[in-house]
Amino acid sequence: MNFAGIPLFDAFAVAGALLLAAGLYYLLITSNLIRAMIALELMIKGVTLFLILAGRVTGRTDLAQALVITLIVIEVVIMVVAGGLVLGVFRNTRSVGSRQIRNLKG
Repeated sequence: MNFAGIPLFDAFAVAGALLLAAGLYYLLITSNLIRAMIALELMIKGVTLFLILAGRVTGRTDLAQALVITLIVIEVVIMVVAGGLVLGVFRNTRSVGSRQIRNLKG
C-alpha cells in the first residue's frame, strides 16, 4: 500500500518519529504546565503509532491492539491526575507556569 507515493509502513514510522520528536522538544522548551501536558500527549500518540506499527510488522495485531487500548486507559489516568495537579497549582499561585512551583513550600 502507498500513501502519496510513500509506502504506508514508512509513513507511519515517520509520523510516529515526528510526534515523539515534537513532543520531546516542546516538553523541554516550555515552562507552561498545560503546554507540557500537550507535549506529553503528543509523545504518547507517537508511542501509540509505534505500537501499532510493531504489531503490523510482527503479525501480532491482536497483541498490539490490546497494548494500545491499555496505553489509552493509562494515558487518560495520567492526564486526569496531571490536570488536577495543574488546577491545584493554579489555585495556589494564580499561574500555570512551572517556575511558580519552586516558590511553594509545604
